[in-house]
Parts: sequence; C-alpha cells; structure tokens
Amino acid sequence: MFKRLLIDDAMTVFTLIAFFTTAAIFLSFLWRALRMKPKQVQHFENLPFDSETTSSRHDA
Repeated sequence: MFKRLLIDDAMTVFTLIAFFTTAAIFLSFLWRALRMKPKQVQHFENLPFDSETTSSRHDA
C-alpha cells in the first residue's frame, strides 16, 4: 500500500516538472517573438517569397 502512495506522488511530481518545463519553453518563445524588431519581422514575413534562398538555388 505504501509503495503505491510513493509511486503516485512521484508521478505527480514528474507531471508537474514536465508541465512547467514546457510552459517555460513556450513562454520564452513568446517573449522573444513579442520583443522582435519590426525589421526582423518583415524579413521573416518575406522569407517564403525571397528568390535568393539556398533551396531555390539548388533547384535551378
């Protein structure tokens, strides 16, 4: 009976650690995206339409 209680507590701790790790990574990505400079945002917006990327050079 006590062994099951210890396992249940450990599962709760691991679940919380996984949740907080995932939340921290997501919040760090969000923070960087919100602090991005407008020039860099414009650069990323135009990446799919940029004709001088490495993938388009290999196709030609």
